Amino acid sequence: MARILVVDDDLSVSDAISRMLTRRGHETIVVHNGQDAIKAARNQSPELVVLDVVMPGMDGVEVCKRLRADPETLHLPIIFLTARIMIEDKIKGFEAGADDYLTKPFAIQELELRVRALLRRTEMIVQQSELTADEATEEEPDASRQEHDILTAGELLLNCRTFEASIGERTVTLTPVEFDLLSHLMEYPGEIFSSERLLHEVWGYPEGTGDPALVRMHIRNLRAKIEPEESEKPTYIRTVVRRGYTVRAD
Repeated sequence: MARILVVDDDLSVSDAISRMLTRRGHETIVVHNGQDAIKAARNQSPELVVLDVVMPGMDGVEVCKRLRADPETLHLPIIFLTARIMIEDKIKGFEAGADDYLTKPFAIQELELRVRALLRRTEMIVQQSELTADEATEEEPDASRQEHDILTAGELLLNCRTFEASIGERTVTLTPVEFDLLSHLMEYPGEIFSSERLLHEVWGYPEGTGDPALVRMHIRNLRAKIEPEESEKPTYIRTVVRRGYTVRAD
């Protein structure tokens, strides 16, 4: 069971989502505007947010940006719901820090599937955080274990404890999905992953489901964070035409 924040100014939509999640054993917090969403996210400790984009006043994109800027809600999984279908709108959503994106009208079963997938990743993050806290109490931390917590690809370092990527002197914080995607690629350097395979192995979607555009958007965001600004070709996450993505082995 998880505590899930549902944000939608359409009462019929928020009520339907809340009923579905409650039937699945979750606890829901329902609000209908951006300001209340931010307050609830900070004060009621949800484990996931289902967030409408188009709302009066503060829209969902701005809500997402503010949650990602707050250390207390930085890693909170966020699923966007919107009637906007243009690719530019999806790009704005992912740039704001959304983990997933559903276009209205949507099948309630699909929302349930994506909620389950994001919650599985959240559980991994919580377990890793608890392990880190336990190890912090050790008088002499295991050096080999510390090394295992760092993935490398050339100058790119990924800290599996802090969920940060470092390139030289620059350190960037990754969203939950960005971390999962990059760590999965870095664990298998040189191996090529298709979008369909990544949707299955990273997002947890059954084979044949999920939108390949989801992978493309997050690859784009990762590159914006970790690739050298002056580089015309990706240095770390490379595209293999008609096959997929890979992280260089050296």
